[in-house]
Amino acid sequence: MSSRKPSARARQVAAFKAGADDLGDLFLREQERQDELEEHRDEARYERACASKKRYATRADAREAIRLCAEHGTRGLDCYRCSYCGGWHLTSHPWKNERQPS
Repeated sequence: MSSRKPSARARQVAAFKAGADDLGDLFLREQERQDELEEHRDEARYERACASKKRYATRADAREAIRLCAEHGTRGLDCYRCSYCGGWHLTSHPWKNERQPS
């Protein structure tokens, strides 16, 4: 149990307040950690959504690639405009084409 003496209580309050200054630093460090984590997630999203894929400058180039793939037996491809690079990528997922106007 804590002491009821005013001097002991004052020491406890002073010790708490001295330690409370570290809380500001704690919140700052946590915010920095969250920012770093979000940056890492953004890089991973970019890598998965754009950087790891072949980019076509125009929709016509992407359509030509689809035609060539179909000649070699790969069917069901479509193309979509990338929100990261503005280029065109191929997809086998028909729902990607539904998100973007043709």
